Amino acid sequence: MIQIDALPAFSDNYIWLLQDTAKRHCAVVDPGDAGPVERWLSANPDWVLSDILITHHHNDHVGGVQRLKQLTDARVCGPANEHIPCRDLALDDGDPVTVLGVTFQVLAVPGHTLGHIAFFSDQPPTPVLFSGDTLFAAGCGRMFEGTPEQMQPALARLAALPPQTEVYCAHEYTLSNLRFAKAVDPTNPHVLERFEDVTRLRADNRITLPSTIGLERLTNPFLRTSETLVKQKADEWKGHSNDSQVTVFAALRSWKDTF
Repeated sequence: MIQIDALPAFSDNYIWLLQDTAKRHCAVVDPGDAGPVERWLSANPDWVLSDILITHHHNDHVGGVQRLKQLTDARVCGPANEHIPCRDLALDDGDPVTVLGVTFQVLAVPGHTLGHIAFFSDQPPTPVLFSGDTLFAAGCGRMFEGTPEQMQPALARLAALPPQTEVYCAHEYTLSNLRFAKAVDPTNPHVLERFEDVTRLRADNRITLPSTIGLERLTNPFLRTSETLVKQKADEWKGHSNDSQVTVFAALRSWKDTF
């Protein structure tokens, strides 16, 4: 049994902390800042940091890697096609990687960056996904390097995972994403209910994650590009008909960029 907790970093990042409570070994995902991890390890001196998982090369995800590597000599696992500091294990699409006794499948999900990967495990009791900046709760990342032709299929690939899969993304963007989802899908009762729930959580400064793939299918406009009403809104935004899910996605992403 692996316990997963969030270590907040910067203004809205989450570093995910995986804990094997029996062996007192832990791992972290996307430590953009070493500080939160160092503080946790100092408060739990009998724990060992064994692994660092990286989804992509942006500094708010890798900025703490070198310091943590120096402190702990943890194994650094990251995408093969990006420059990742101190990387020990280069990972490509379909590769397995075992962390704390749990085997994750590496999924290539280009778009936000060209080499972006996600980590998925379907081991019991619950499937989990570390999606980095590709899939957010009720949203998706910007396309800094990739194209809609890359990112829409990447998101569809994640949407096809089991609905009970817990989604651990890297930022607390849920409320702003749901504001956009309401504009795109204003009559969707699931969006409206989730917006109210998340508004209450954030008013108490509480975390809105993890999500689930099932909830994302119901409320995330970027996973709903085949829905007639979502397409209609995308068509209105662009001023013409979008003839594929890729072009609907591209329209939605350009709208969100200026929303």
